[in-house]
Amino acid sequence: MKKFALLLVLTITLQSCKGQKKKARVGNSDFQIEMNAKFKDASKSPLTKKGLKKFKGLDFYPINNKFKVVAKLIKTPDSPTFNFPTTTDRIAVYKKYGMVSFNIDGKDFELAIYKEDNPKPKYFNHLFLPFLDNTNGKTSYSGGRFIDVLTTDENEDGTIIIDFNEAYNPYCAYSDRYSCPITPRDNYLDIEIKAGVMAYKK
Repeated sequence: MKKFALLLVLTITLQSCKGQKKKARVGNSDFQIEMNAKFKDASKSPLTKKGLKKFKGLDFYPINNKFKVVAKLIKTPDSPTFNFPTTTDRIAVYKKYGMVSFNIDGKDFELAIYKEDNPKPKYFNHLFLPFLDNTNGKTSYSGGRFIDVLTTDENEDGTIIIDFNEAYNPYCAYSDRYSCPITPRDNYLDIEIKAGVMAYKK
């Protein structure tokens, strides 16, 4: 009887651990899983204490491969630095790295892509792609969204992959304690980008 009870306890414990592991990996892609894990981690999450307490996972648009595009990258090495206004008095200094052009649903689009002027060593290869689209203020954050791209993702033929399924909200969408770059109006796409992270419901 004792062996049976011990086996029962062990089985319940293992099932509980499996359930917790599965719960921690919420999402339909590596990006979604990593985002949810970060937001759930109190040491990394941009959520308020109240938001973290009731957090069950971010809302994402369904993954759609048409929003993963092969873009032509035209570099602009002689561009001056650009002072990004932010949601606070802080000024974020970036340099325009280049222009990316691509096609979605038969329509041509172009966005400026930026690189931080004096990045920390671990962000040296990071590029910053902010954009606005026709979902803003409806099903996505009103201030636009961001995509992280790496210089190491550039191909020899001058192309680079832009995956809008990995578009995310600036931290200002979750808490007023953050200072976020304001997306330039020139980086507006006249299309609904139904991909990536959706609007956060506070």
